[in-house]
Amino acid sequence: MNGRRLKLWYGDTAMFQSELLQMTDLVTGRRAAVRMEPGESALPFREMLDRYVKRPDLDRLLAQGRITAGFAESLRAIQDYVYACSEDGRLLDIYPGLRFGQGERTLKLDDVPAGARFTSDGKAALLIEVEIDRMNVGYDRNWRGFHRRRWEQRADEYTAFVRECLEARYGPREADSVLQLDSPSQEMRLVEAVARRIWESDFESYSRFTGPKLAYKTGDETIRNIMQGAGGICSEKVQALKFVTDHYGIESEYIIAGPDAPGPVPEARLREMLTTFDFAFSKRHMRYWQHAALLYQVDGDTALVDATNGNIPFLFERNDAAERLLAYDDKPAVRVKMAVRPEDFYYHRVSQDIPEDLYFAMEGWIPDIDLVQVFDNELGLYISSDFMAAPVVFRSERAFERRRREYTAAAGSAGLRCSVGAEWSFESELGQRFAAANERAAAMIIAAKERLLDRYEECHGPGYEAGLVVIELAD
Repeated sequence: MNGRRLKLWYGDTAMFQSELLQMTDLVTGRRAAVRMEPGESALPFREMLDRYVKRPDLDRLLAQGRITAGFAESLRAIQDYVYACSEDGRLLDIYPGLRFGQGERTLKLDDVPAGARFTSDGKAALLIEVEIDRMNVGYDRNWRGFHRRRWEQRADEYTAFVRECLEARYGPREADSVLQLDSPSQEMRLVEAVARRIWESDFESYSRFTGPKLAYKTGDETIRNIMQGAGGICSEKVQALKFVTDHYGIESEYIIAGPDAPGPVPEARLREMLTTFDFAFSKRHMRYWQHAALLYQVDGDTALVDATNGNIPFLFERNDAAERLLAYDDKPAVRVKMAVRPEDFYYHRVSQDIPEDLYFAMEGWIPDIDLVQVFDNELGLYISSDFMAAPVVFRSERAFERRRREYTAAAGSAGLRCSVGAEWSFESELGQRFAAANERAAAMIIAAKERLLDRYEECHGPGYEAGLVVIELAD
């Protein structure tokens, strides 16, 4: 604000040339600012919310230059943080337990918010900053209504994406036929086509540190990320597929999966972790939800679908084959190769509140989820059938050398080639091969350094440097 010290203002607003309302969600860090009409800063907060959060005319605000495109996108997300929605996607009342604040002050709906004076382009302006505190809000999202709302916001784009998926799989003429959805067979063909397109997209975490820098994406956000040439991790991709098929009324349920976890699923313990967020000493339980898939049942026809990739083969198992993988006792494992080690994954049916609450919590409630999945869960920034690229973070040459030896030994024990560099580049011979084969992913990884290192230092303190590890996974 031009370096000027802000002063809270409760007086006459007629003197201000510009009055801004800025909302920040404390869970996700998302922020949106909009320029109000002159004099509206004197309104009760309830009126501001109604005009600029619940029912904003975003097209008009964008056309008038009163909100940026980025803030408009954030505002759409903030609507769903503040208001519950109905089954048909209409915004209802403010979530119980939600608190609005201005510093230490709780802002009540009938209060007139305080503002801070500043100068913009030589003109007097007023900024009203409000924080959205959701720490006392429960797992109350109506997922069906949420998906419907999100679809309607960009219906033309999502419809075009689905058509592209169908045309790529079946050709233009057959795509028209499938979109009629006049039989269970056509519904399953739509599921398979969209699932394959999602599977083909990058298994990546680099987009958490580039572009909008979302720590964890919802299904609709993942679809848009895929449309832009990127992708997501397993649970993001599964939500993306469910987001699409929910729109077409194709029934599905989340399946959880994990390595060396044949069952039964410890549902009570998983629910407890989603209440306390205490994950200490819980690795043996957390294995059960380390991975995700979807189970479709259409008129007696069953399909277990894993569209995540990350060198996991495309899985579209039907009927008896699907039921065998989901059996309560004595179920077979699916052999996969995540990173450098082959693992036996087991798929489980589970009460749907568990994955739904987990994915909601991962949007921001679980601390540092963006870093946890890169480092603790060893997903790195990118995995394909041929390569893995991951950051190596260190404070000293000695620490880097220790990490280099660890990566080299782990890859060597699996018979894989590995390059570990102290610089954030793909200058090694193996790095150049990776970049040539994955041009866009390599560019996105290079662009991710600043944000990733900032986030790492926010969690672990200053003074770190970052390099890149490239492992060739092909046999």
